[in-house]
Amino acid sequence: MSTEARFAPGDWYAVVGDRVTVLLPGSQRGRVAGLWDLADSGAGADALLDELLAAGLSSLDHFALVAHSDDATRLIVRGAPTATVASAGEDEIVTAAPGATWAERVLPGITSVRVTLTGEGSADHPLTAGLARVSVVEFGAPSPAEEPVAAPAQEPDVEQPAPLAPELPVQPEPPAEQPVEPAAPAEQPVEPAAPAEPRVEPAAPAGDLLASPAAGAPMEFGAPGDDPTPTGETPVVADDWSDRDGQTQAGDRVADFDRPPVPGQEMAPDVVAQPVASLVFSTGDVVAVDRTVLVGRAPEARRFPSHELPHVVTVPSPHQEISSTHLEIRPGAGADHGSAIATDLGSTNGTVLAQPGLDPEDLKPGIAVSLIPGAVLDLGDGVTIQVTNP
Repeated sequence: MSTEARFAPGDWYAVVGDRVTVLLPGSQRGRVAGLWDLADSGAGADALLDELLAAGLSSLDHFALVAHSDDATRLIVRGAPTATVASAGEDEIVTAAPGATWAERVLPGITSVRVTLTGEGSADHPLTAGLARVSVVEFGAPSPAEEPVAAPAQEPDVEQPAPLAPELPVQPEPPAEQPVEPAAPAEQPVEPAAPAEPRVEPAAPAGDLLASPAAGAPMEFGAPGDDPTPTGETPVVADDWSDRDGQTQAGDRVADFDRPPVPGQEMAPDVVAQPVASLVFSTGDVVAVDRTVLVGRAPEARRFPSHELPHVVTVPSPHQEISSTHLEIRPGAGADHGSAIATDLGSTNGTVLAQPGLDPEDLKPGIAVSLIPGAVLDLGDGVTIQVTNP
């Protein structure tokens, strides 16, 4: 089975390694960091299962594990997750019976696995190694619904224009071109008219100007107050902001706009040529970090001039846990060039950052933190942002 993976955003954690994926509810965030350390090092399903159960099975009511090998797929589900397995025969639904420890299958020759955690979302986002917040995960070939799109069936219709063969009699058109060839001499008389243009060039006064300096004479620049141009049309730029045409009105000169930076961090570039990262929101939005991105319940960009307008992403917050302008993510500068930088803008309830291989941490307001692919930012109210490669 192809290990191509996709997901729909949600509240569950997906710890994704090269061959093993573990799915946990949001209440099990404390187990995520240890699982990712093993998955990132290439550990197998048994090692991840040992780590998963190290804190005890009684506190782990729900989880799923999907492991891929060259000849089979191992599937374990406990509690809420439901897996739909597609093979050459018919689909099979795998769930854990009430009171059972879990349901486990080793399935050879399957084409796809869909693990539903909450809801029935469409798995449209690519799932890569790292951490993600998900509601549905799919592995394997895309849905067969895409197969009818095969266009080759229509190609024979394109071949029908073969009757164009009768158009071969149109070849008599070349004789029509032959009379055009004698018309070519008509263009040749036009060529002698070209010398008329060079005759105009000697008449131009530019010849006198070019000839005015004597050959071999040293160049002279004149005194500082002299006009160095031969026409005497040196433009004078006056520091005058008054009305000039009787209609235009200009105010006093205003200093250039200077956007104050976040204290303690370098000024971000206005716009970068290539995005440094992509942000996958649990709401389904995907935003490229090619400039500053402001996220919040009702974000405002008043401190930005019009030519630096950032991406503004509004997210829902039914319990008011997310501040109006909660978080800033921007391209890094200096030592952080080429990566995305996150800064909590003094939000009321804070921002939790889970980086691959590290324990989750609370961002300190105004302190910029460099993000790596696979990082997940939790703003509260079920809104998360996964950082992926651009």
